[in-house]
Amino acid sequence: MEPIKNRKIIVAVAPVGKDIEPPSINPLTPEDVAREVIDCTRAGASFVHLHVRDDKGNQTEDLTQFSRTLDLIRDASDIIIQGSTGGLSELSLEARCVALNDPRVEVASLNMGSVNFSEEVYINRLPDIRYWARRMKETNVIPELEIFEAGMLTAVTKLLEEKVLKPPLAFGFCLGFHWALPADPNSLFFLKSSLIEPASWGVVHESMQDFSLLATAIGMGAAAIRVGFEDSVYYAPGKAAATNVTLVEKIVSLVHQIGYDVATPTEARELLGLKKITT
Repeated sequence: MEPIKNRKIIVAVAPVGKDIEPPSINPLTPEDVAREVIDCTRAGASFVHLHVRDDKGNQTEDLTQFSRTLDLIRDASDIIIQGSTGGLSELSLEARCVALNDPRVEVASLNMGSVNFSEEVYINRLPDIRYWARRMKETNVIPELEIFEAGMLTAVTKLLEEKVLKPPLAFGFCLGFHWALPADPNSLFFLKSSLIEPASWGVVHESMQDFSLLATAIGMGAAAIRVGFEDSVYYAPGKAAATNVTLVEKIVSLVHQIGYDVATPTEARELLGLKKITT
């Protein structure tokens, strides 16, 4: 009997946070972000989530700092680059997906509906989603379907029927945002069991205080888990990381202790059906 191959878990990092306080140091400049991403790749991350930001961390439609960051990352890392079309902002539809204009972006987040974010409303109308999905198709970028509420899965079904989306699908279950689905195993089970067909899925845990939900997700079959200052600086109650690298090292250690391996960027591309990178 042949031995069973270990599962490969994709470790993603979202390195730039908001209102980060010491001892954690928020990377903001292209040089600082790229340095952390390169170090995170060496620590085991195979996927990075980046917004288009200025040097103060604010979202912008100006690609200058973003593209400079990617230049520096690509000098020393083959990590998968995911551009964001999300984030609370006053940017236009076109500006929100400006990351797609950099050909090094391989994957992009596609938020599948509107949701309460604390006292604000994060607006993603169905016509907006269609627009971003078509722009991704035009730029050969793979969408990751971000799910904040279970009802968003019905939007996925609708867009599949319209052929705006097509299989295979990759989902990101985004939990813990006020006042959306709570970050607990019940939410994970509910979302996973609601998928209309087998699909790759991962987890984002907003404001996490420890890695328990990420560990639960791995046990439930998640293909990807995410850490990073965009989500939280904590890896255990009261224990904040000084850098994103520490978070990646901690979660990689946990994956290994559970008994699985972490995917390299090349392996992660194979798992996600991405092409090899080009310079």
